[in-house]
Amino acid sequence: MAAVSLLLLWLGWMLVGGVVDQYPVFPPETRIKVLGQELPPSQVHQILKENAREVVLNSGAIAFVCMVLATAILAWTLTGRVLRPLHEVTHTAHRLSVESLDERIALRGPRDEVAELADTFDAMLDRLQAAFESQRRFVANASHELRTPLAVVRTELDVTLADPDADVAELRRMAGVVRTATQRAEHLVEALLLLARTDAVGLSARESVDLSALVRSAWSSARSAAEERGLRTEFHTPAVQAVGDPVLLERLAGNLLENAVRHNVDGGWITVRTEADAKRATLRVVSSGGQISVERVAELFEPFRRGGTDRTAHRGAGLGLSIVRSVVGAHGGEVSAEPVPGGGLDVTVTLPIAP
Repeated sequence: MAAVSLLLLWLGWMLVGGVVDQYPVFPPETRIKVLGQELPPSQVHQILKENAREVVLNSGAIAFVCMVLATAILAWTLTGRVLRPLHEVTHTAHRLSVESLDERIALRGPRDEVAELADTFDAMLDRLQAAFESQRRFVANASHELRTPLAVVRTELDVTLADPDADVAELRRMAGVVRTATQRAEHLVEALLLLARTDAVGLSARESVDLSALVRSAWSSARSAAEERGLRTEFHTPAVQAVGDPVLLERLAGNLLENAVRHNVDGGWITVRTEADAKRATLRVVSSGGQISVERVAELFEPFRRGGTDRTAHRGAGLGLSIVRSVVGAHGGEVSAEPVPGGGLDVTVTLPIAP
């Protein structure tokens, strides 16, 4: 801007000189009275030219200084308004730590490129916070739940090793208890890892999956336990194609069926249905069981809640429906549950249908 102003000033100075050069030519003997003095035409022409250029130069210099100052103020104001959101992004990034991941820029104003950058930064913070919270829950839950099987193993080993007369039968009994405890710890860690994965990472694959095939595969693992308890089963499972991760969806179906068997009553019943409409695929598992109040149904989807009771229950890790909720959320679906009159639970899962 300063260079342009100087160029315009120089052009004005040159133009004024050119205009004055067009001054009318008088005979040499002519005298022209200027400021009380009679001067020859040549001197008058030179004086007018110098005075005109001086006026233009002085006025142009004042205008140049004013223009430069105005431009600087305008540039400083506009630059400050444009860069202020970037400063907010920078300051937020400097303030962030593991303990303050809940802070967000939440930029307001015109939806321009800077606002898009701030929204992208906030979305990244959402993912980071979800990952850190999932890690915290995994560590806390694992350390909390693994105490029981580890305590059982240590107690059995200490008691058996402290007995100098322990025979082969006692050692085998101890080995069986230790094996059961380690299996429980292994299953618990696998469930926690799956829960952490679906909470923080999301889906690693999206493909068409037949829910009826998943139900058949999952039931093959739960059938023996159901037969031992004399459970009656009904399957109304026509082929229904959903979209998602086959491994996670199979774990979802397995958890629903295992919960239906584990928390059932001897001689009870289980009904499984698959349905589909224009937009959603539905998997519904209804089973008999103990009485569950409506107020406590929502608690069943929290970690380490077993049939509406607390974590001291002796069967399962209490992560089945927590994993179901996480898997459904990762697929963009919905899960709901309601108590069955007379005892039991009705769980309905809806997932995006395959085109």
